[in-house]
Amino acid sequence: MSTVRPADFGTGVLSRTAALIHTLLTVQALLLLAAAPGLAGLFLLAPDPANLPLAALCLLPLGPALAAAVYALHHRSGDLTALHPARAYRRGWRLNALPALRLWAPLLAWLTVIAFTLTHFTVTGLPGWWAVLLAAVGAGSLLWGAHALVLTSLFTFRTRDTARLAAYFLLRHGRATLGAASLLILATALTTLLTEALPALLAAPLLLSLLHSSRPVIAETQENFTA
Repeated sequence: MSTVRPADFGTGVLSRTAALIHTLLTVQALLLLAAAPGLAGLFLLAPDPANLPLAALCLLPLGPALAAAVYALHHRSGDLTALHPARAYRRGWRLNALPALRLWAPLLAWLTVIAFTLTHFTVTGLPGWWAVLLAAVGAGSLLWGAHALVLTSLFTFRTRDTARLAAYFLLRHGRATLGAASLLILATALTTLLTEALPALLAAPLLLSLLHSSRPVIAETQENFTA
């Protein structure tokens, strides 16, 4: 007679691993589907600095898609019998699409200005240290965006409050910021050394890593900034 109780099914190590893989694959597929119109246009654009504004427009759908993915991964279940990643993703998109876009669109515009300036730097007449400064500002903006993505995906704040909290956590939780920086470096390396499509194809695991490194940010937000 079996000694395995029905309540134990779906909660073992293999089941949790299978649940995680299923969730990652489902969220990855839905993320690519949600961002597909923009990504398709992006891959059709020639690698010309003049196309940077068009590239930014193509990337607009990616913000809500990433926010929905972070929401779904945060609310994932480790129980193989209670998996609803597609439902969680759809709910995350409905809740976070507009809040994410309010932060994502200005960030894209700002990064586009920086990238356009750097790619035409020789005609600006600025000293060389300005290029280093602009690159540092761009990197800092991306790290701010990583914190803002987590906050807007998991919490309901006004846009300006999310922006302020994301800036506050940049230095408040240096390890979380360093974690986001390592993921940014990894994504840049994958793009440079292999193909620009690879970070998009690995978006779900990268976002899960971002959530893991952002646990102190999430915990403090829950403790000190929510009712």
